[in-house]
Amino acid sequence: MQRFDRYVLSQLMVLFGFFALVLVAVYWVNRAVLLFDRLIADGHSAGIFLEFTALSLPQVVALVLPMAAFAAAVYVTNRLSNESELTVVQASGLSPWRLARPVAVFGVLVMLMTAVLTHALIPAAREQLRLREAEISGSVSARLLREGTFLHPTRGVTLYMREISPEGELSDVLLTDRRDPGREITYTAERAYVVRDDAGPKLLMVAGMAQTLNTETRRLSTTNFTDLTYDVSGLVEQQTSGRRRIEYVSTWELLTQPERSAELGGKTVGEVMEEAHTRFQQPILALVAALVGFAALNSGTFSRFGVGRRIVGAIMLLVIIKLVESAVTDPVRTNARLWPLVYLPSVVGFGLVAVVLARASSPFGGARRRAARADRAAGASA
Repeated sequence: MQRFDRYVLSQLMVLFGFFALVLVAVYWVNRAVLLFDRLIADGHSAGIFLEFTALSLPQVVALVLPMAAFAAAVYVTNRLSNESELTVVQASGLSPWRLARPVAVFGVLVMLMTAVLTHALIPAAREQLRLREAEISGSVSARLLREGTFLHPTRGVTLYMREISPEGELSDVLLTDRRDPGREITYTAERAYVVRDDAGPKLLMVAGMAQTLNTETRRLSTTNFTDLTYDVSGLVEQQTSGRRRIEYVSTWELLTQPERSAELGGKTVGEVMEEAHTRFQQPILALVAALVGFAALNSGTFSRFGVGRRIVGAIMLLVIIKLVESAVTDPVRTNARLWPLVYLPSVVGFGLVAVVLARASSPFGGARRRAARADRAAGASA
């Protein structure tokens, strides 16, 4: 029977890897499209795009692992049933409780993988993502320096440069500033450079002309200049790191310093406790999902109509668990002392699994009892 357990466990792990890979690819592509539109449109390189998608990957993986565990348990149980392998081992005297052991081991392995993600990788990745977003938000080179393109870094400003040399020299620069309703200024320069000082980035234009149009009198005045400095720091939307959101804080800090974490993140203590214990609850749900998938498909006898109804039943059990999870969120966030309610979905899930397995075991137990009574009667008559 240990060989049978290893066989089932190997099948579960193989199918789990397949479903996890497919689901991660689907979720990752959807998120990557949004990141691509936002980052590439702002002029950032493909390296920045790959870095941001990699930092968002742990959260995607943690989201799909319970679903992959459920899908693997359902698929493997259905295949074992169709190929009569479950029938053989049940005929040898194994109850559904005993058959659930390799599934439970599989669920524990998925739970440990999810726990590593929720407690370590996801907070670290989110914190790094926050820092990188704040760092590149003020990138002048990404937002303003693109040759051969009319750029509109902010409303009322147009910037164009014909060419950017490897040394950073801008050739044939055009800058139009229409932010003042009373006048419109157009700067043209043969060359320009981006320089930095304590006040922020500046555009140093060399050998050019400034044309100022009074929009009320329609009078145009021109000024030739040898060099002119234009402040471009206001053209780049600056983002600061802001509050440190509780999603970025380590689990240990959330549990040991809830008041401080709530103050820094602008949240209530209840929201901090809900976030901390959800990181424990989410891995447990991976174990629950695997057991639900196995128990639901092992809950009835053979049917020539297939197992479609059992699969729907398994999905409905998961829906019930998610409804419980949604119901306990608001009370915990309102009152931090109700944090044990965070684990209620897992308790409900284990209870549903126990009920389904007990129901599946009752015909088996009745058959064993009838066989035992028949053996005793045969022995007495002999």
